[in-house]
Amino acid sequence: MNRLAQLLQQHRNQVEQQLDQLISTAGSIEPRLQQTMRHGLLNGGKRLRPALVYLSHQLCTGQLPNELTKRAAVAIECIHSYSLVHDDLPAMDDDDLRRGQPTCHIAFDEASAILAGDALQCLAFEHLSEPINGYPAALQLRMLNTLARASGERGMVAGQAFDLAHVGKPLTLEQLQAMHACKTGALITAAVELGALSAGTAGDDKLPDLRRYGDLIGLAFQIQDDLLDIEGDTATLGKPQGSDAAQNKPTYPALLGLDGARARLQQLHDEAIGILSTYGDDADDLIALTHYIVNRDH
Repeated sequence: MNRLAQLLQQHRNQVEQQLDQLISTAGSIEPRLQQTMRHGLLNGGKRLRPALVYLSHQLCTGQLPNELTKRAAVAIECIHSYSLVHDDLPAMDDDDLRRGQPTCHIAFDEASAILAGDALQCLAFEHLSEPINGYPAALQLRMLNTLARASGERGMVAGQAFDLAHVGKPLTLEQLQAMHACKTGALITAAVELGALSAGTAGDDKLPDLRRYGDLIGLAFQIQDDLLDIEGDTATLGKPQGSDAAQNKPTYPALLGLDGARARLQQLHDEAIGILSTYGDDADDLIALTHYIVNRDH
């Protein structure tokens, strides 16, 4: 196992252990809610957003994650997982398979899936806002603002709303990029920002570079997703292959062609690596993760 694989496994184990402890049916007046939440959350995700939190903190400090870093990693995975639970609903993308398993509304029911998503969103902000001895409340508030802004009506939710409103409609490249900068990119950029913010003053001077880096890999992530929807297979992807084309969704390959989409992906990758390279060896792990994001098969 190479260094990146070891790091990803380590960070995945850390965040999943925390999530497992955080959501328990003990003492619940309706344990089915927690069961549905756990189904949508603890189902084998890659945990790339938590990894970005951890590795951006590492870039800024050269140290192991602190308590704020760990809280942010858990919170952003709760937000991401809630968005997937809701995206899969019949009123949204209407998918039956997620991460190789039945989606929440299939495994349980539609109402349970909606409520589980709602609860995961609340849990993210509850966990990140709980006071921590030794950390300034103003810093936690700044991190909460970052996560809320990226998640809501100017970020992820706005992108999903635009996507649903434009199924089957032609988009310009600028419209497509703006949609994915919100729908996918905002939360990825927030992950990088949260890691830097959790570093305190050590991350302040790096924030502008890391925001730009996050914007670039957010779009790169989406282009690779679009390519995998065409070139991947359902067993590897863990979700239905070809669903974008079946729903006539606007994608980069549809607009640019396969070769054009691949060229744009490479351009974004190279610019992102160029930003990180200015930090020397300190950026090696984040560079390796960037290579993985644009070359992954699921």
